[in-house]
Amino acid sequence: MANSASGIAVSDECKLKFMELKAKRNHRYIVFKIDGQQVVVEKVGGQAETHDDFANSLPPNECRYAVFDYDFTTNENVQKSKIFFVAWSPETARVRSKMLYASSKDRFRREFDGVQVELQATDPSEMSLDTFICRAL
Repeated sequence: MANSASGIAVSDECKLKFMELKAKRNHRYIVFKIDGQQVVVEKVGGQAETHDDFANSLPPNECRYAVFDYDFTTNENVQKSKIFFVAWSPETARVRSKMLYASSKDRFRREFDGVQVELQATDPSEMSLDTFICRAL
């Protein structure tokens, strides 16, 4: 386990699941939460799940980290994929929680070599499919 600047450890399962998403492409997304003194996997979305399933998996009043494997077609009609790192920090979350997630984010994010786009979202509109499309192209 690795420690972040805030003293929060990253469980080995987090890194293992990310490697499965990146290399084997057998997950569409992974949602992580801080549980006590470490970041753990909260939910893993299967390959058949959609952006809507991903957006609905994030709690409306609690912070989370997530990675999302986004498949898309370019304007030149080429199939591509990008891995997004999402820092979900809704305005309705407790201040202490937002501070903890914010202070741990950079260290946690560095555990995931291969993330191509980073997204900070405070409400569902900032995580719309259009946002993912714009950031991917």
